[in-house]
Amino acid sequence: MLDRSFLAPHALARWAAETPEGIAVEHTNGDSLSFSTLLRESLEFATALQRMGVERGTHVGTMLPNVFDAHRTLLAIGWLRGVEVPLNTAYVGSLLEYAINLSDITILVATAEFAERLREVAPRLTTLKTLVIVDDGPLAPLPFRTVERAEFLAGAEPAEGLVGPEYSDIAAFLFTSGTTGPSKAVITPWAVVHQFWSFPPDDLIRNGEGLYCPLPLFHNSGRAAFNFTLVHGARLIMRDKFSATHVWDDVRRCDAKVLALVGPLTSLVYSAPEREDDADNPVRTVVCGPMIPEIEEFEKRFGVNVLTCYGQSESGIPLATGWDHGPWDNCGRPRLDYPWTEVRVVNDMDEPVGPGVVGELIVRSAEPWSLNVGYYKMPAQTAEAWRNGWFHTGDAFRYDEDGWYYFCDRMSDTIRRRGENISSYEVEVMVSEHPDVVECAAIGVRTAHGDDECLVHVLVSNPDTFDPAGLIRFLLPRMPRYMVPRYVEVVDGDLPRNETSMRVRKSVLRERGLSARSWDREAPVTS
Repeated sequence: MLDRSFLAPHALARWAAETPEGIAVEHTNGDSLSFSTLLRESLEFATALQRMGVERGTHVGTMLPNVFDAHRTLLAIGWLRGVEVPLNTAYVGSLLEYAINLSDITILVATAEFAERLREVAPRLTTLKTLVIVDDGPLAPLPFRTVERAEFLAGAEPAEGLVGPEYSDIAAFLFTSGTTGPSKAVITPWAVVHQFWSFPPDDLIRNGEGLYCPLPLFHNSGRAAFNFTLVHGARLIMRDKFSATHVWDDVRRCDAKVLALVGPLTSLVYSAPEREDDADNPVRTVVCGPMIPEIEEFEKRFGVNVLTCYGQSESGIPLATGWDHGPWDNCGRPRLDYPWTEVRVVNDMDEPVGPGVVGELIVRSAEPWSLNVGYYKMPAQTAEAWRNGWFHTGDAFRYDEDGWYYFCDRMSDTIRRRGENISSYEVEVMVSEHPDVVECAAIGVRTAHGDDECLVHVLVSNPDTFDPAGLIRFLLPRMPRYMVPRYVEVVDGDLPRNETSMRVRKSVLRERGLSARSWDREAPVTS
């Protein structure tokens, strides 16, 4: 059974008692909150939410940027044993509507900037009753009860006598990319939040030291990093948005000992022009995933050591390295030193395969509540993912004789762009709403930084007059920016199809990749 001290609210209470003036969260602009201040203010938020009817099991949506109110709200919902539904701040239109309705959000905490996006979809929101605006931004009336910050916190004293979460309580619904359908809400217990950042060696960070993690709290990487720093009495250093240009200036200013990078961020940092003072920084360790081919040069250049891992919102981190990170292209080894997960690489019949053979990575755990407990309101998808008692990651892996595991490909159609999982299905639905598009197929095209750019192949009613730039203008107000395709290719004839089901053969499209017909919205304009 996981001790309560490993869960963010209880960990915060411990350090507020032991080192009340220690810094819990710090922004790169110099603002900070001590453990005692954060505890008091999170309990004030808990009182305010409790007055609005939040209790154990209430679904509270949040749409907040990287600001301290996001941390106050996360903790407050945890104290009340509610379920947070952190919405990606890029959500707009039908995707925002879908996420709110699917997850049965009744109360939404947001800034005015993001609350404004509800206006278009408000008539179709079936469960949302109350909107809490935590900043002072102007907002015209919306068809919900709207509570501004002053009213929300008026007379709110720190809540007393709250039990707080158990490891088996549901902490959040985290949206993950759909592959053959819409995005799914992963039912995430508190034990998974802890598990996600439990892989580093015990000496990674010490009380009072800083961990720089500019990832938002609507990603499990960001949530779990916050939980991790609270458990260790360390500082979470945050930024509004990651900047490869400013990262080393940020860590020097804030004296960060650990730097967290995901996706292509490691490559972006390494590709920046070299400076004489690159190694003159306080960072001891960079936690990244995946590594880059130049990882040893990266370590020497910046004077750091590197840890890596592999994980998903559903599985936490089943593979990780210690101080020996192994070959640059591996994702780690099974975590035998910590009794969370067991992994296998299997064939189509879920039978284990040997070293060097590519198969699907599957995961299970003997520890209760340490993996996801399904997809909310999606029993069929839950049963499919959890067949034969194992969670199926949908990722193709192989392992070698030394026990290193290597990611080979995505067995699904998910596109991974700049740290975001993009559902090709959702891209296709939105692109097909364009009046001139008859059908489309979206795939990922691998970039030099190790992530994907989205390429859509479109069948159109009139190829001679179709304007790819017009399609992008059509999509920009309808989908999150990270989902907007970079490449558009008008199909000559038909898409490649399976002869029996007539489904599009995306493997063929992926093999083709980009061609001379692929229009690039980032290509320089020539006169």
